[in-house]
Amino acid sequence: MIKRQNTRLVVIVIVIAFALWIDLNDTLLISNPFNGSVIYSRDVSPQLGLDLRGGLQVLLEADLPEDVDVSAESMEVARSVIENRTNALGVAENVVQIAGDRRIVGEFPGLKDTEGVINTIQQTGLLEFVDVGDTPMAAGTIIQTDYGLSPSAAETTPAEGEEAPIVYHTVMAGAALEDVGVTQDTLGQFQIAFALNSEGSDVFAEHTIANSGKFLAIVLDKEVISAPRINEPITGGSGVISGQFDYESANALTVQLRYGSLPVPLKIVESRIIGPTLGEDSLQRSLKAGLIGIIIVVLFMAIYYRLPGITADISILFYAAIAFAVFKGIGVTLTLPGIAGFMLSTGSALDANILVFERLKEELRRGRTLKQAFDMAWSRAWSSIRDSNAAVLITSLILFWFGNAFGASIVKGFAITLALGVSISLFSALYITRTLLAVVLDKIKITNFQRWFGI
Repeated sequence: MIKRQNTRLVVIVIVIAFALWIDLNDTLLISNPFNGSVIYSRDVSPQLGLDLRGGLQVLLEADLPEDVDVSAESMEVARSVIENRTNALGVAENVVQIAGDRRIVGEFPGLKDTEGVINTIQQTGLLEFVDVGDTPMAAGTIIQTDYGLSPSAAETTPAEGEEAPIVYHTVMAGAALEDVGVTQDTLGQFQIAFALNSEGSDVFAEHTIANSGKFLAIVLDKEVISAPRINEPITGGSGVISGQFDYESANALTVQLRYGSLPVPLKIVESRIIGPTLGEDSLQRSLKAGLIGIIIVVLFMAIYYRLPGITADISILFYAAIAFAVFKGIGVTLTLPGIAGFMLSTGSALDANILVFERLKEELRRGRTLKQAFDMAWSRAWSSIRDSNAAVLITSLILFWFGNAFGASIVKGFAITLALGVSISLFSALYITRTLLAVVLDKIKITNFQRWFGI
C-alpha cells in the first residue's frame, strides 16, 4: 500500500477545505479575532470572458502603407497606451494584445459605452500648443502646423492658381506635459489642468512673455480645442485647457494626454459587440452539458469499476473543487473555450484512474495479493500516465504560444484551463485517489475480488 496515510489524509483535508473556502466566497477575508481588523482581503469573484459576459471586441491595424515597416517596439508601446487609456476610462478586465506584426486585438468584457472607448482607442492624441498670433480660433477648427515638418516642407511654394495654406508654428508639444487632470472653474465648468516639466515650463514662459495679448491655440490632432488669449505671462509651468467640456469629454481628453500619443496611427479593421444575453445563454447551456456529462461519468465509474470507481468519483469531485478554486485564485478569465478545456482535462483525470484500475484488475486476475496488485498497478501505469499528460501539456504550450502570437484569445483561454486542469488531475489521480483507495482497502477485509473490483 502507501506509507504515511494519515499525513496524506491531513494534506487532502486541508487542500479541500481551502479550495471550498475559495469556491464558496467571492472575497477572501481574514480578520483579527481580537479587534476585528482586516488582516487580508482579496476579491476572487469569477472572471467571465467576452463570450460569456458580453462586451466589445476590436481589431486594430497600423494605418500605414504595407511597404512601411512597423517595429515590434512601436506596436508594444501602442498596445500599452491603449491598455492604459481603457483602464483609465474604467473598463475593467480588458485584454489588449498584439496579433501578428501590425495588428492589435482588444477585448472589453461588460462594456457599455462602446463608442467612447473606440474613439479613445483610435485617436493618436497629438497635443500641440500653437502660436496663431492675432487670429482668434473657434473650437473645432482644423489647422496645419509645422510640427514634424522639415523647414523646406513648411516653406513649400504652392502651384500656380493654388492658395498657400497657412502653416502655424507649434511652440510646444504634449510631450512636455508632466501631469494632467480634470478640474472645475469657479462657475462649475469642466476644464483640464496641466503641469509642464522644467524644459516645457521655460519654453512656455518665454513664449507667453514675448506674445502677451496674442492667441495661443491648444490643438489635438490638428483640431483646435480652445484658443485663449495670453493675458499675462505664465511662468509657473502650469495652466488650464478650457472649452465646451462635460465630464466625460474632459476625462476622455485627459486620458489621451496623460498616456501619450500612439507611436503609429491605427485603424479599426473589425469591431464586434456581443450581447450579454447570448453569453448568459451559452454559459447556462455549457454548465448543463457539463453537469450531465459528470453524472454519466460518475455512474459509469461506479458501475464498471465498483469500489475503485467510487473512490475515483470522490476524487473527481475534489478535483473539480480544487480546479475551480485555482481558476478563481489566480484570476483565470473563463470563456466558453476555457470551459471546454476544463471539461477535457476532466477526461485526463479519469484516464489516469482507468489506466490504474485496469492494471489493478489484471494483477488480481493473475493471482497477486491485494497489496501486490495495488502497488504494481500504480507503478506500471505511471509511464502511460506520464506520457499522455506530458503530450497534453506540450500541446497546451503550443496552443498558448499560437494564441499569444496571433491574438487568438479564445485559443489562449482553452490552453490555460487545459494545462491547469491536467496538472491538477495528476495530483487528483496519483495522490487523492490512491490515498482514498488505500485507506478503504486497509479498513475493509476483502475476499471477493470479483464483486468489489468488477473482475
